[in-house]
Parts: sequence; C-alpha cells; structure tokens
Amino acid sequence: MKNILAFAGSNSSTSINHKLVAYVSSEIKNHQIKILKLVNYRMPMYSEDEERDNGFPGMILGLKQEISEADALIISVSEHNGGWSAFFKNIIDWLSRLDRNFLEGKKILLMSTSPGQRGGVSALDFAKNVLPRFGGEIIESFSFPSFHANFSVENNEVTDETLLLGLKEVLSTFAQQIK
Repeated sequence: MKNILAFAGSNSSTSINHKLVAYVSSEIKNHQIKILKLVNYRMPMYSEDEERDNGFPGMILGLKQEISEADALIISVSEHNGGWSAFFKNIIDWLSRLDRNFLEGKKILLMSTSPGQRGGVSALDFAKNVLPRFGGEIIESFSFPSFHANFSVENNEVTDETLLLGLKEVLSTFAQQIK
C-alpha cells in the first residue's frame, strides 16, 4: 500500500479541480490517500526580500513535509490565462526555494479541468514541463473538458462515458506504476 497525497493547484473555495481530485482519489483502491485543500495554506507572495527577512512560512514547511511523506501525488492544476494559477505558482516558488528537488522520487498523476472545452490543457502542458525540473516523474496526465457538462457534483460521477473510460485507463496505468 502506497501513501498518495492529492491536491488541486487552486485557491477557490468551490474549485472544480479540487472536486476532480476528490473524485479521482475515491476511485483509487488499496492505497492510503490524503487530500489537501491548498486554499488552507496561506502564505505571502514569494520574494527574495520576504525569504531573507522572514524565512520560510510555516505552512510551506508543513506542505513540504506532507510531500516528502508521500510515495505519489495526484495534482490537478487550474488554468488562469493559459498558465497555472498565480496561487499555485507561488506555492511552487516557495517549495523550490526550500528544496530545489522537493518532488524527488515522486510519481505524479497530473490532471486539469475547466468549464471550457479545452479542460485546462494549457496549464496541464505547462505543469508537465515544469514539475519534472523539481524531481517529479509524470506517470500519467488527463485533461477533463467542460466540467459542468461532464460531471455530476450531486452524484459524484463522470457523466460522459468516453471521458469515464479514458479516466479509468489513466487510473489503471497510474496504479500499476506506483506498485
């Protein structure tokens, strides 16, 4: 049994990326999964002056510890203007200053969703290029388009059969790779 840490790179209290993370986490069996809400990790905007004057925020030290204790990660990135959110970038900036290789040895299932038809694919592609720089290994990735049209929040289920099959295939591959 592996320890999996799951979170969305969003600071929205109604994050659809967090809903996707929660759903995907519920579909993974035989592993210990901890879901974090990064919105609870409040911290100042990264700057060299902030780091020099005040050191590392306690929240970033705690998040780094959570990541280090996990064998694998499930991350869903939200898209803002074609990239990942400034909120998530700030977290990554702090983590990378604390430890450049904070994802070393971590296998990652990377996802994105959005209300639109592209499903946050630009943020997903950006994350696929950036996260390996910190030691992470992207095992699988998945873009979930038109979240509100393809997912029932009330029933906690994917309503589009093709998307459901694709997601199940991604989850199967991820589960096999983290054994």
